[in-house]
Amino acid sequence: MWILLIIIVLIVILIFYIISLYNKLIDLKNRVKNAWAQVDVQLQRRNDLIPNLVNTVKGYATHEKSTFEEVTQARANMANAQGVAEIVEANNQLTGALKSLFAVAEAYPDLKANTNFINLQEQLSETEDKISYARQFYNDTVLQYNNMCQQFPSSIIANHFNFKEAESFEVEDQSVRSVPKVEF
Repeated sequence: MWILLIIIVLIVILIFYIISLYNKLIDLKNRVKNAWAQVDVQLQRRNDLIPNLVNTVKGYATHEKSTFEEVTQARANMANAQGVAEIVEANNQLTGALKSLFAVAEAYPDLKANTNFINLQEQLSETEDKISYARQFYNDTVLQYNNMCQQFPSSIIANHFNFKEAESFEVEDQSVRSVPKVEF
């Protein structure tokens, strides 16, 4: 009688533990989605600032057509990107194009003194900081979720219920990387 009661209690505890692991995986999966949404909001904010920035620079540097086309194409690629990998690639392309645009702006002292350009530059800088923070938060959340998917015993639940690991948002451009990439 006591053995049967102990077995039933252990089974109930095991069921609650499995439910707890499953709920934790759901919680982390939803946090990853939310963190990605925050990155996406900041990327969209930057994308919205770019046409104003390009138009301001165009007024001073009309012969820099290839730079404007590069920025416009990179912005379009960013807007059409789907999934983390494509967005990371488009983000890296856009970052490079913006560097070119700011390099052009350096050659025009009147442009650098233009209040509209200065304001747009400040907004873009602020947005880049927000993107960096959102990307870091996203990657931290992905790390927690992926750890839960890989560690025992939660990995059993993750595999059974088809939880897939999330992708990190990694900088591909070596010129903006501050820490060397470590391969495992």
